[in-house]
Amino acid sequence: MKIIETKNAPAAIGPYSQAILVGDLVYTSGQIPLVPESGILADGGIEEQTKQAIKNLSAVLHGAGSSLEKVIKTTCFLQNMGDFAAFNAVYEKYFTSKPARSCVEVSALPKGALVEIEAIAER
Repeated sequence: MKIIETKNAPAAIGPYSQAILVGDLVYTSGQIPLVPESGILADGGIEEQTKQAIKNLSAVLHGAGSSLEKVIKTTCFLQNMGDFAAFNAVYEKYFTSKPARSCVEVSALPKGALVEIEAIAER
């Protein structure tokens, strides 16, 4: 088991790792749309926040020697399921391999984010 850390994605905001590598599988922590350089949420609505969360997820995967193309499964958390269609419109541009996915609405996300995405990927 190996802890993955990269400065190209936001640092963990709690007692957890950005990702863990076990064998050839990468398990990421959920990525919210924090801009790594500033530590603040990406400006805009669900589309912009989804793009930033995916950018952060991609950076963590690259830090582990993987990529979005190698994602097996995602779990997506939306603060408002009314954003589902707009979220999907952005998501499908990045996850062209169509990994398995769960998507649920939650009452709140860290820092007031509208979206959080975690993944399991091959290395």
